[in-house]
Amino acid sequence: MARLQEVYNQSLIVKLSEKLGIKNRHAVPRLTKIVVSMGVGKATQDRKRLEEAVSHLGMITGQKPSIRKSRIAVSAFRLRENMEIGCAVTMRGPRMYEFLDRFILLALPRVRDFRGLNPKSFDGHGNYSTGLTEQMVFPEIPADKVAFTQGMNITFVTTARTDDHGRALLAELGIPFSTK
Repeated sequence: MARLQEVYNQSLIVKLSEKLGIKNRHAVPRLTKIVVSMGVGKATQDRKRLEEAVSHLGMITGQKPSIRKSRIAVSAFRLRENMEIGCAVTMRGPRMYEFLDRFILLALPRVRDFRGLNPKSFDGHGNYSTGLTEQMVFPEIPADKVAFTQGMNITFVTTARTDDHGRALLAELGIPFSTK
């Protein structure tokens, strides 16, 4: 079992139920999945960018990414329908907790001028989204082998019904929110 998953099961459920005033331990918010996606707009001109993004996302998450295709055609962007323009991974269970642990302890401290994540990036239903500007903050990616820097979006999906409950859950798991 992943370290963070063990911490959640052993102590955080009790702590969150007291903090949020929830009596039933099964009603305490929990993390259900983490979705990491990369939109590679330049893949329309250069196929190697998408291939590199897929390989890097696979190294970061430990799962094979699924290729995402465009739904509509936009001539101004030289984009046709069903062109491959991104990749995504959905993680659940122990692999999700392992990724979260590495994200908090290894990747975020390597972000330049990091002062905490925005505490207002919730969607109104307890889910949180953030982004990174480059994939090289993860130690799995060798910086000398990167041809193109690529950003990524990370979404934490929870069972929380409100943003406050979701924020409390993620803060207890160790997500460093900024205080200002």
